[in-house]
Amino acid sequence: MTLTLERPHADQADAVIPAPQRRVQPEKIAAGLTLVALVAASVLSLISVDISLPQMVASWSNATRFFDRVGVISFPAPGELLYLTALTVGLVLLGTLFAAFFSVPLAWLAAANTSPGRGWMAVARFLGVLTRAVPDVVLAMVFVLMFSLGTLPGILAIGIHSIGMISKMFADAIEQIDEGPRLAIRAAGGTRVQEFFSGVLPQVLPSWVATVLHRNDINLRGSVILGYVGVAGLGLEMSYAFKSLNYSLGLGIALVIFALCVVMEIVSSAVRTVMLGLAPTRQGIGDRLLRRLGMTGQTADASRRPWTYARLRNAVWGVLAALIVIGSVWICDIKWGDFLTVWSYLPETAAKFWPPSFGNYDAPVMLAAMGETIAIALAATILTIVASIVIGSLAARNVAPSPRVRAGFRLVLVTIRGIPEIILAIVLIVVTGLGTQAGTIALSIGGIGLLGKLLADSLEEVKRGPEQALRAAGATRLQVYAGATAPQGMKALIGHSFYMLDTNIRAATILGLVGGGGVGYYLLNAGQGSRYDLVTTIVLMILVTVVAVEGLAMWMRRVFR
Repeated sequence: MTLTLERPHADQADAVIPAPQRRVQPEKIAAGLTLVALVAASVLSLISVDISLPQMVASWSNATRFFDRVGVISFPAPGELLYLTALTVGLVLLGTLFAAFFSVPLAWLAAANTSPGRGWMAVARFLGVLTRAVPDVVLAMVFVLMFSLGTLPGILAIGIHSIGMISKMFADAIEQIDEGPRLAIRAAGGTRVQEFFSGVLPQVLPSWVATVLHRNDINLRGSVILGYVGVAGLGLEMSYAFKSLNYSLGLGIALVIFALCVVMEIVSSAVRTVMLGLAPTRQGIGDRLLRRLGMTGQTADASRRPWTYARLRNAVWGVLAALIVIGSVWICDIKWGDFLTVWSYLPETAAKFWPPSFGNYDAPVMLAAMGETIAIALAATILTIVASIVIGSLAARNVAPSPRVRAGFRLVLVTIRGIPEIILAIVLIVVTGLGTQAGTIALSIGGIGLLGKLLADSLEEVKRGPEQALRAAGATRLQVYAGATAPQGMKALIGHSFYMLDTNIRAATILGLVGGGGVGYYLLNAGQGSRYDLVTTIVLMILVTVVAVEGLAMWMRRVFR
């Protein structure tokens, strides 16, 4: 048998076979068009808000007259100020711990890889969305009716509202774990509880700690608005001062709140560094305390675990944390007996909120107000994204031209996060007057601190390979950023932007309480006028909006994964 090989024709040899083109999935096209539509809607919302810088400059005389009227800023008496500060920190801390505890089982049920079934997962996801959608100020209204004034309504309002956000971030982290340890425990006959505590929790604990600490910072800023519905603390005293036109005292308390938020941000960062096992700087509070006590060089008997520097530092932090929690419970003066008697008030309280109605307003009026709130949130989100891309990028270690530039922009982000949006809105209302303009600017500035930090952290976590390859090819710093860093961080930017929009919808509602425009104005009037059926209607509108944004965000994450 003879095998004959034919020489290919010259034309065939020179022909180039085209590479098969990758077909774009229709779902990705739909997701891309949805993103374009959202950007267009945000731009149109920004136009409708009608932010005019020349008008703001021209109206600066309003601020000048206001501060002339304020005169010298005053503060409460030192003893009273110390008490109010401790009370505010205590109720915020207890509310956050309440949320942290109950977020664990809810996240376990909501995560697709740990939930016992689809039904459990659906219920847990819905409860998480529900607690996130109901503004903490509305929850505070309800609990003030049930428990009267004090700290307990604030603790429960902060706790229940925070459960939704902490459990959501925790569930997302659980779904991204390495399944090997968990499946190994199951193969060895371990129970679901053993799977969670031995195979899941060790992997997600750093993320959970970071989320809880971050939420505590947000709750401290948000506690200011709770004072407007009767929750004790600095927020209540500030509301009394502004309502009585004592602007000198009101601004003094606002400055104290700002300083407290900045200090809490710094302390949270230090605690996060210690608890997440990062390299110690030996400059923290616990480190300095150890040095003063002369304990850094001590070790225990050889038969026991040695008291190393790291162990002593962690022990000091643990003791301080326990003392702070005990002090918070003491200063909040919780009436534990109220939990036994409150159940008798539930039917009466529920009857005030149900059935929902539009009250004295027409449905088109309320829907237009809700549309205004969504427009404020969209406009603020687009402004935040644009500013955060610049500031957040320069705050990333692998993008900033020098460590000093990175440190400077990180300081800017910390400072912005320390300013509660409600205080920004009050100051801007003085300059621009009541309306959507003040609320939009306040939300956009406040959002930069959050989104800029999230984006900076995401850019620092991108793979270094593509960046190093471009540098080796002689690319400039800007080319490396545009060709390697930014494309890798785009998915994170999309996810963080939806989170920002979700947050802004609820925050826009809150800013309406102080004249920032939108449905919050009607919410405040309904609460003060005891029209709780209208409060329920507004909450349901917010819930529908947040559920829609949550569903859209989940779809986007799945498509662009």
